[in-house]
Amino acid sequence: MDPQSIFTIVIVLFILFSILRSAIKIVTEYERGVIFRLGRVVGAKGPGLFFIIPIVDQMVKVDLRVVTLDIPTQEMITKDNVTVKVNAVCYFRVMDAVAAVVQVANYLMATQQIAQTTLRSVLGQSELDELLSHRDKINRQLQQIIDEQTEPWGIKVSIVEVKDVELPQSMQRAMARQAEAEREKRAKIIHAEGELQASRELAEAARVMSTQPGALQLRYLQTLTEISAENNSTIIFPLPIEVFRGVLETSASQRNGKEA
Repeated sequence: MDPQSIFTIVIVLFILFSILRSAIKIVTEYERGVIFRLGRVVGAKGPGLFFIIPIVDQMVKVDLRVVTLDIPTQEMITKDNVTVKVNAVCYFRVMDAVAAVVQVANYLMATQQIAQTTLRSVLGQSELDELLSHRDKINRQLQQIIDEQTEPWGIKVSIVEVKDVELPQSMQRAMARQAEAEREKRAKIIHAEGELQASRELAEAARVMSTQPGALQLRYLQTLTEISAENNSTIIFPLPIEVFRGVLETSASQRNGKEA
């Protein structure tokens, strides 16, 4: 066999090997291969090993795993005219590989743009207090709106979370003063409630002592015990006015007799 024949055989084998290699496709478990035959969609194949017709068929791989999309920081004005900077994160996945390839040119870029515009629109209709205290509600609203808009592309948006809310320095100082005033208000209310409860207890104690003379004497003895426990050089013994009531009544009757 002459060298020219050998060279021709090698070229033919190389071409056959290249054609056979291009006809064999392997798609992993988390991917799908969208097949186009002469420009028409045949369908999505995979996972595993399959064959396509070289030159006639073309394949586009689509990843079906959950994609974490970072929404860049957006500067916006809330409903109550407060300028804030907000960023968020969006989690989505491709549910229909054919729609993700046919219906939109770049589903990643399209989803990111939809998420940015929706974020600005929803937060622009919310007040600052709602953004800070009802973030779960805003997250659900963002997820529903973005999911409705990306559904024709075969994309399912599962979670949208607002991450950081950056406020102006003036607004931060105002909120700090408001929080301090609120704490002072709660402290005064708690103090007033304590005074009211103490006054009620004292009134109840006075009522019991007025009906039970022995209770007043016990309180008197308890006070003497407390005073004697201290290291005082001078001890004061408080005496109830009832001790002198008999003496006062006797003196008053004697004065009345003399006057008569």
